[in-house]
Amino acid sequence: MKKTVVAFAIMSIGLGAAQAQEVVKLGSAAPLTGTIAHLGKDLENGTRMAVEALNAQGVTIGGKKVKFELIGEDDQADPRTGTTVAQRLVDAGVKGVIGHLNSGTSIPASRIYDQGGIPQISPASTNPKLTQQNFKGVFRTIANDVQQGGALGKFAVKSLGAKKVAIIDDRTAYGQGLADETEKAVKASGAQVVAREFTTDKATDFNAILTKIRATAPDVIFFGGMDAQAGPMLRQMKQLGINAKFLTGDGGCSPEMIKLAGEAMSASTYCSMAGLPLDKMPGGAAFREQYKKRFGGEVQLYAPYAYDAATAIVKAMEKAGSPEPSKYLPELKKINFNGVTGNVAFDDKGDIKEGAVTIYSFKDGNWVPM
Repeated sequence: MKKTVVAFAIMSIGLGAAQAQEVVKLGSAAPLTGTIAHLGKDLENGTRMAVEALNAQGVTIGGKKVKFELIGEDDQADPRTGTTVAQRLVDAGVKGVIGHLNSGTSIPASRIYDQGGIPQISPASTNPKLTQQNFKGVFRTIANDVQQGGALGKFAVKSLGAKKVAIIDDRTAYGQGLADETEKAVKASGAQVVAREFTTDKATDFNAILTKIRATAPDVIFFGGMDAQAGPMLRQMKQLGINAKFLTGDGGCSPEMIKLAGEAMSASTYCSMAGLPLDKMPGGAAFREQYKKRFGGEVQLYAPYAYDAATAIVKAMEKAGSPEPSKYLPELKKINFNGVTGNVAFDDKGDIKEGAVTIYSFKDGNWVPM
């Protein structure tokens, strides 16, 4: 009998301690399975690092101690799955979402979050349409495709000297959107687009497309899509004897792209990243070290932007004195702080104000910023 009473007393004390700390749920949504799972996991890892750091330092919101709980969902880089995941996160009572990775998933999911009154910050989706829907709670911590595509097109013509450019995209919202903006910039810079082809984000064989493009003798081939297609595409270009320079966006600007392309990688391979190189970010060097210690690997692409997205949400909660979305959203719109990636502040549409774009070339086995 005594043992039962003692056990009950201990349980009661533990329950009281737990009740003293309010649990606030945050959601993360990205592809955790499939060909770009490494990028999705990178995004989730960055969010998890922020949550763990915040919990370690101890956060008080409105006079209450808060513990953040991360709910991670796999959207499979699929728009339909993305909306299902979004509804699941809303139903789970999350107070904010960091994600999604793909623009084609973020855009339909954003409507679900808007209807549920949940702010969403994407650290990776670059299609301009995401923040052009007039949803009050949609933001991104990375530059958009108008900025990135403009830089890519201008670089192809002005820096690489291209007079003829062939363009391929994967027909996703991200890939096609970036390709469209790149095409505009190529033409505005005075070069000719000699071919415009498309594939899918599941394809692995590009020989038919590349054979058609070879006949146009382009100086540069641009691909709008992810590393899972960019790597094999570059390999097949070399097999077909196409000597054009290869240019792609942030979806291919990853360590995985280098692995997938193998010996086809050369000094005539280039990519862009919406943002600064990790080593040039104000908190980049420390972030890389902490990430490697925590997860045992290198940062892929989006982890620093996810870290800043999660931090922005919590800072807005602190300023508002409440974790409730309706209370902290006005503060999120006004947020301004120095994050890992640089200054984090949003314009009236929800785009990051100081979105940088960096061009990289392949050198000595790595992507090197130009």
